[in-house]
Amino acid sequence: MDDPRPAPVSNMPDYTVSEISGAVKRTLETTFGRVRVRGELTEVKRYPSGHIYLSLKDEGAKLSGIVWKGSVARLGMVPENGVEVIATGRITAYSERSSYQLIIERMEYAGVGALLAKIEMIRVRLAAEGLFDVARKRALPGLPRVIGVVTSERGAVIQDIKITIARRFPTCILVWPVPVQGEGAAERIAAAVAGFDAMPADGALRRPDVLIVARGGGSLEDLMAFNEEIVVRAVAACRIPVISAVGHETDTTLIDFVSDRRAPTPTSAAEMAIPARADLVADLAQKGSRLVGALNRFAQERRLRLSQVERGIPDLPALLGSARQRLDDRAERALLALPSLVARRRVVLTSIERRLPEGASLTAGRWETLRDRGLRLRLSAPGLVAVRRAGLEMASQRLGGAVRRAVVVLRGRAERVTGRVSEAPLRAALREARAHLAGMAGRLEGASPMALLERGYVYVTTPAGVPVTRAASVKPGGRLRLHFGDGDVDAVAQGSAAARERAARAAQEALDL
Repeated sequence: MDDPRPAPVSNMPDYTVSEISGAVKRTLETTFGRVRVRGELTEVKRYPSGHIYLSLKDEGAKLSGIVWKGSVARLGMVPENGVEVIATGRITAYSERSSYQLIIERMEYAGVGALLAKIEMIRVRLAAEGLFDVARKRALPGLPRVIGVVTSERGAVIQDIKITIARRFPTCILVWPVPVQGEGAAERIAAAVAGFDAMPADGALRRPDVLIVARGGGSLEDLMAFNEEIVVRAVAACRIPVISAVGHETDTTLIDFVSDRRAPTPTSAAEMAIPARADLVADLAQKGSRLVGALNRFAQERRLRLSQVERGIPDLPALLGSARQRLDDRAERALLALPSLVARRRVVLTSIERRLPEGASLTAGRWETLRDRGLRLRLSAPGLVAVRRAGLEMASQRLGGAVRRAVVVLRGRAERVTGRVSEAPLRAALREARAHLAGMAGRLEGASPMALLERGYVYVTTPAGVPVTRAASVKPGGRLRLHFGDGDVDAVAQGSAAARERAARAAQEALDL
């Protein structure tokens, strides 16, 4: 049985799920139209579509966030887990999941602490890879022909570098202009370093010998592009020696750790890259003078040593002449001694022969034993003399032949010695000695007073030979000797012209009186 009572009526309207979700979304977007949210990045994930999904968290809550593909390039930084940031965007709701999220348009580091934390995180990771090792650093070239500069084309940095290089040693400069801060600066700087490194060493546009990466001073946020990992890795991979000159002297960036040299200012970087021409010229002049002095000392020492050796060398021509004379004397004496020896031996034999009795035969004690063919012969006294004489003649002939052969051998040796002595070194030494003697003779002739006399001068002395050098020392009536080039002439002095004039005036005054 149906209930006759009417159905209860409610004053609350009915909403669909879509209506509620739309209302919540409109409320969020109206109330939080554009907000800045501070938090730590977490769950950062880049999708193939190009969108970035992430979350912002603090001690008590977590907020989902999205960076659309079109906003990634304008974001201002690369999102990384663990970095505290301030995200700027708008709150919206996602109806299908009944959740709200932050559509991020801009992102920046949340103060210096966050930046330093990120820099330290990158530094620790790259240091562990060995990118900051001292062993990797290379020496700068002494005199580069081309200097590459990566910096902004506007500003005082490039002008300071140009002026410094032109003042110290003008050379070719290649500038690769890049933005030094802001969005995309790190990528452009890394591309410039890699571009310089990819240039051919012998191409039409020569690859730089040294590279300067520079910018002026600024805040930590302004210098953040030089702390990015992409820039540090590009400098580490560069084959060209790199000088970093980022910020002022107190500023330090990660590129300073990986570069080969760090300069406190861009001007100092230019001074490191090229030496001063004046210093090079002065150093070259100093080394040249030292080299010339060393060569002069070396030549002087060698000349002195040569003189000492020359004094110790005997007079080879004189020695050769003496040896030749002795050889001729010995040969002549040997030729004369042989006939004398034969004559003396003959006289002795003759005297022995005369003392022997004529016709007497040898006794048993006077037997001569001859061992030629094993026979013993009994000789008479005349036969013995004949045998001795024949032996003496044969010995004389052998001795004469030996003496003649010795003379021939000695003469041949003398000729060979003469040939060796007369070689080029001896001739050169003789020529040098003759030239030295001729020079000394010329100098002696030039210093001789006789050469002056040949040109019309007169050498005046007293009869005793004492030189007269002062006119005041000559007294009237004094005897002098005038030496001309072809002989001497005796003269009598009449006094000086002044003395004669004084005497004439005195005589004239006496006559006047």
